[in-house]
Amino acid sequence: MLDDRPSRVLKALVEEYIRTGEPVSSQAVLARSNLDVSSATIRNDLAKLESYGFVDQPHTSAGRIPTHAGYRFYVDNLAPAKLKGGTREKIDAFFLDVHRQISELLRDTSVFVSDLTAYPAVVVGPTRTEDRVREVRLIHLGGSVVLAVAVCDNGRIHQEFVDVGTIPDHDALADAERVVGSAFHGHSLAADLGDRLSAAELPDVVRRVVDPVASGLAAAPASPREVYVGGTAQMASLWNDLSMVQQLLALIDEQADLVNLVNADDETTHVRFGPDLGEADDLAVVTGAYELPSGGRGRIGVIGPLRMNYSRTIRVIERVSENMGERGQKE
Repeated sequence: MLDDRPSRVLKALVEEYIRTGEPVSSQAVLARSNLDVSSATIRNDLAKLESYGFVDQPHTSAGRIPTHAGYRFYVDNLAPAKLKGGTREKIDAFFLDVHRQISELLRDTSVFVSDLTAYPAVVVGPTRTEDRVREVRLIHLGGSVVLAVAVCDNGRIHQEFVDVGTIPDHDALADAERVVGSAFHGHSLAADLGDRLSAAELPDVVRRVVDPVASGLAAAPASPREVYVGGTAQMASLWNDLSMVQQLLALIDEQADLVNLVNADDETTHVRFGPDLGEADDLAVVTGAYELPSGGRGRIGVIGPLRMNYSRTIRVIERVSENMGERGQKE
């Protein structure tokens, strides 16, 4: 850990560089840090920070810029922890009267987060297996084929064609629909309901429909995650570096890469840049997790330049994730 004054010097340098994009002089650090010391003392602190690998000097006559290690120390230890009241209120208001279907909610949130942060935002939807079933409908399509339709709490609909091996009559189909719907209600399609269904005492004609339908719904391949990207239109105006814009557009074109970019194994907020991103070492990614009231879990991410406003972006992601869990998709 750094002592108090070098920490304040590093914080001032990082925030000034984020603001200007230019190497930061000792005089600029002194003015921003409000430290009651001389420029010579600041220069000594900057030299120490450079020896620690936290800052670099592009040219001997130039000021200094943060390194990846300097950004990491800033993000983990120095970035302000509060979001301004006006921004908090704007986020809360956005989710206050949410009655959207899940696709609309995810799309609108990606645009909203991009507007707040001024960087492209990615919202990755829950997997199909996380959807909680509200009801199941069975439709006889002819012969031994039944269309099983699962309607989920988040508005998503899943359909599976199931061969039940026999021609079901109307009453057997209605009874099977009731049994399967009751078993899956409030559960995900991936839930292990075998014991519950096996224990049910059912007539053979109903059992012959229930078992293949339940197995078909549970074993259905997962749909690709919905991915929404907001803010791509403003990239050119935000960044002068055309190569960075092209790099980001290439990422967005490959949705699998985009999902991997914002994914993480836990529900905490993550900040990745530099070596964490492989070849995209001049980009930064801030991601967070959300869980909808209906139970579906996904992730929100913001992709920007290494010289990102980390403090604001992190707090926006955290506040949006919290609101999606508390208010998103209210009934």
